[in-house]
Amino acid sequence: MGGGPRVRYPKHVWSPAGGWYSQPANWKTNTAIIGAVMFGVAAMAFSVSADREFRTKFPEQGRFFPSRWWSKQIGEHEKESNTASKS
Repeated sequence: MGGGPRVRYPKHVWSPAGGWYSQPANWKTNTAIIGAVMFGVAAMAFSVSADREFRTKFPEQGRFFPSRWWSKQIGEHEKESNTASKS
């Protein structure tokens, strides 16, 4: 019974993640840093996407459309249509 001799294993394991059952002392700082980096990358991607947005058909006037808040093209179109309707 037993299946052979004991297998040697290291008592101290190093890995990028911290080994078995790791709880580094600065985990809160690490989490805050990676959260800020992820937020920054998402904000830059959103900014690039909003700048490159192009519409061939504009939303109906008065209808809820969230990209009105950040799309330059829709804002310019609505200003032109408002000045045209007032004239």
